[in-house]
Amino acid sequence: RHSSVKADEAASTAPFHLDLWFYFTLQNWVLDFGRPIAMLVFPLEWFPLNKPSVGDYFHMAYNIITPFLLLKLIERSPRTLPRSMIYVSIITFVMGASIHLVGDSVNHRLLFSGYQHHLSVRENPIIKNLKPETLIDSFELLYYYDEYLGHSMWYVPFFLIIFMYFSGCFTPTKAQSSAPGAALLLVVPSGLYYWYLVTEGQIFILFIFTFFAMLALVLHQKRKRLFLDSNGLFLFCSFALTLLLVALWVAWLWNDPVLRKKYPGVIYVPEPWAFYTLHVSSRH
Repeated sequence: RHSSVKADEAASTAPFHLDLWFYFTLQNWVLDFGRPIAMLVFPLEWFPLNKPSVGDYFHMAYNIITPFLLLKLIERSPRTLPRSMIYVSIITFVMGASIHLVGDSVNHRLLFSGYQHHLSVRENPIIKNLKPETLIDSFELLYYYDEYLGHSMWYVPFFLIIFMYFSGCFTPTKAQSSAPGAALLLVVPSGLYYWYLVTEGQIFILFIFTFFAMLALVLHQKRKRLFLDSNGLFLFCSFALTLLLVALWVAWLWNDPVLRKKYPGVIYVPEPWAFYTLHVSSRH
């Protein structure tokens, strides 16, 4: 439970956790990215609008499997991490992801009624004509739980745990600072998933803060002649690829007038599902 990596802790370099990183990548793509896709693919009569959808069951599985994998990852850290902070982070993560489950479930079900993600709540045709008008406030509260409170309580502890684990991924031997072939193969799907997480979750500031903190830690430990091990390299390369993909995504949609209106301000990072409802589903 120390702020810096000790020599004896750094010496016990952990091997590349192929099993955990593979499970992470697989369940992220299937249970998180695949949730809204499954809701659109499966016949509506199988999951009525007044019952949980297939995506909700995916979300429930994600809320159980992900904290379990995070705990297993922390167990394999060569560095001793503060248990109290880990416990509080996991508890907050589960609560935030559960709040998001409910809000996201209702918001995605609204798609079948004509809700358009590229418009704000009050600008949606199916919402702005509701009577009494106080119902609109209720939908805005639901959107707040889904997009703001749920995301904050979900992603802040998630990235905190990832960073705490990353802080122990250093080795005094430069020869051990290399990524095996399996790690290189997983970097692309991992980085692509984090691109989706950052853009759809609207957490670019949290992500960029985490990435720069990781970069600062790497430079700081380099002065002590400590180098990233295979697990640290995998995480750092995944985040670097994510940053590149986000930059390309923003550049591509930089002059989109509709998305510009929904995402005003200095930080302009459109959501993929807003792009989908605006440019893809509207054509069908």
